[in-house]
Amino acid sequence: MKQLVLDLIPAALPTLENFVATRNSEAVSALRALILAPETGSNPITGVGFQQVVPSVIYLWGATSAGKTHLARALAASAHGADARALCQTTRAADAAIITAHTCYVVDDVHTFADTAQVALFNLINLVNQADTGSSVIVTGHVAPRDLALRPELTSRLGSGLVFQLQPLTDADKADALRAHAQSRGFALRDEVANHLLRHSRRDMASLIAMLDALDHYSLETGREITLPLLRELAQPTLTNT
Repeated sequence: MKQLVLDLIPAALPTLENFVATRNSEAVSALRALILAPETGSNPITGVGFQQVVPSVIYLWGATSAGKTHLARALAASAHGADARALCQTTRAADAAIITAHTCYVVDDVHTFADTAQVALFNLINLVNQADTGSSVIVTGHVAPRDLALRPELTSRLGSGLVFQLQPLTDADKADALRAHAQSRGFALRDEVANHLLRHSRRDMASLIAMLDALDHYSLETGREITLPLLRELAQPTLTNT
């Protein structure tokens, strides 16, 4: 039954809503503005220190597990419905000769791009800049634009818009997020349960949230309170031994 409970609780799909922003709130606000601006007729970026128009390029960078791919996938899935186009590690950007209004192009892991893909992305950014339709290109990478080992003309374009360094979550941030998620499900998360999850399970937030959901379901199935012994019973051998 324990394995069945775990199998029934997949990791949540990435969204802007389930991204734990903490020190990355400005980046999330900028991305959210790309979704809201066409609907409201105004620029939600205004008032939080950004420029008056929606930027044509937003570049997100940071260490592994900082949340770059989470945000890229969330934006590709939610921004403007069918107009959002995920161009992750492809050269299809070269075919984007027609830029429709408020189209959002999302390009993940630009630091892995070969020369052909770099040229395609450079051309796409130029097309978006020339179209003047409120469209944007959101790109992620592992270092700042100036430090990318890519074509200099592309790194210049990537640094021309808004650039955000994403900060990874601390253990305290993750614990707070787990407590908030538990509260949304109707129970209080004990400190020893949160600490055990952080020490012994996979440390990315999607896995942590999925494990907490599985624990809640297991608690309901067994009619037992969510405690450290219950977590250990459910998790073996899912959690690592130390």
